Amino acid sequence: MSQEEPEGPEPEAAAAAGGPSPAGLGGDEPPCKEPDRPCAEPALAPASSRYFASLDATVEGLQQQVRDLIGRINEGREEDHRVLRGFRESLMQKVSELAEQLEERLFRLYGFHNELIQERLQAVAEVMERVEEVQAELRHVCCTVEAAYRDLLLQPEA
Repeated sequence: MSQEEPEGPEPEAAAAAGGPSPAGLGGDEPPCKEPDRPCAEPALAPASSRYFASLDATVEGLQQQVRDLIGRINEGREEDHRVLRGFRESLMQKVSELAEQLEERLFRLYGFHNELIQERLQAVAEVMERVEEVQAELRHVCCTVEAAYRDLLLQPEA
């Protein structure tokens, strides 16, 4: 090789291929000398910017997939709530129907028992009437016995 030809690719070819430039990655800007002050971002070579654009697209795609997944999860939860609400309403309807049936049965039983109670109350009333009649007869007998006893006591002994 001759001294006129440099070894390796030329600086312009390296920059076009996406390799580092002779001044470093920063290109035209000098490195930051003050640590307290943020440095301006270095200009990227075309190959690097294509890589980062592809990376950004991939990240955006992943973010969209995450948003879609969260949306599907939320839709699933909403559907679960709708199903649960429907189940609750159905269950409440069934319980209401059963309560109505129970109430109807109770009213029928009340009616049946009311008839039995009425019959027995009538029988008790009849018995009480007879008791009053017998009591009146007993008073009459007692009065008759008392009058006969007085008559016996008042008669002179002969």
